[in-house]
Amino acid sequence: MEKIVEQKMQRESVSKPEIKLIGICVRTNNEQELDKMKGKIFPCIQKYFHGALFEKIPNRKKPGTTFCAYTDYESDYTGDYTYFVGEEVSSFDRPLPEGFQKLVIPSQQYVKFTTGPAPMPDVIINAWKEIWDMSPKELGGKRCYKTDFEIYDERAADHQNIVLDVYIGIES
Repeated sequence: MEKIVEQKMQRESVSKPEIKLIGICVRTNNEQELDKMKGKIFPCIQKYFHGALFEKIPNRKKPGTTFCAYTDYESDYTGDYTYFVGEEVSSFDRPLPEGFQKLVIPSQQYVKFTTGPAPMPDVIINAWKEIWDMSPKELGGKRCYKTDFEIYDERAADHQNIVLDVYIGIES
């Protein structure tokens, strides 16, 4: 039997400037995502990576660094939201490729969590479950539900040992 080592996520408060993204998105909710057959996030990610859609994004700032954002919250983490997968861009001065959207993550205060190395998709599922269970005091502030996001960079290359950053927007 394989022993699973629980690692606590590292946490720090950070302020981030506005971030411009181009990518694709779906509307969903966490209840829907718990049922793998009804979930929309995994098919969206598959479409993005298997179709190499990132290669069509104009003005890519850091090619290969993927942002997954949660925005347009209906209420809190129990309501509908828009899931967005794409890359940061330097500007929106070129036409969007067909089927792509743009997203501006507002400048705001965040609590940044860095996960320990773990396989996909457990690393992100466990991170979000831990975040949802936190009180505002444990989190480091009250969530504002504007835009939260994950960053997948070179630390995510090995799908069995992914390390990623999760940014949770908090009220300043």
